[in-house]
Amino acid sequence: MVGSPRLVVVAGPSGAGKTTVCERLLARKEFERVVTATTRAPRPGETPGADYLFLTAKEFESWTKQDRFLEWATVHGKRYGTPRAAAEEILKRGRHALLNIDVQGAESVRKSGFPCFLVFLLPPSWEELERRLRSRGTDAEEEIERRLDDAKRELERQDDFDLKVTNDDPRRAADEIARAVG
Repeated sequence: MVGSPRLVVVAGPSGAGKTTVCERLLARKEFERVVTATTRAPRPGETPGADYLFLTAKEFESWTKQDRFLEWATVHGKRYGTPRAAAEEILKRGRHALLNIDVQGAESVRKSGFPCFLVFLLPPSWEELERRLRSRGTDAEEEIERRLDDAKRELERQDDFDLKVTNDDPRRAADEIARAVG
């Protein structure tokens, strides 16, 4: 499989293309996605254990007290977290454990002390980031503006990461990440 498996954390502002680049990495046999946990209900078409680990609020609280998460946060009233054991199992199988999370989550993973390689995914330009967010057609204008404000703050954190990659082409960006990870 891979020489030295690593936890690879891909983060960046909304609209940078994290999901697309991560899908390209997951198409490679050496990468496997870390399944995260949440207290929200499954959406139609989601498979428990494959898309998310769906936990009750009580279960999630118990996991936090037992230090079973590399990182966790409350987002829109629901809790999300990265189970430590999920990453460890992937690494034991000799594959890179891939985690697609926000900038604050990446910072929390680093602070957890778990060995990781942090990748900051950049949009090609501010104008392209804004175009991507608007072209999704899924968010109201106030949500787009909130995401753009968040992006300004997140872009200031890019130097805290091990690697910065501009996503002007998802295939090229995934190749660059794969080469850097080894």
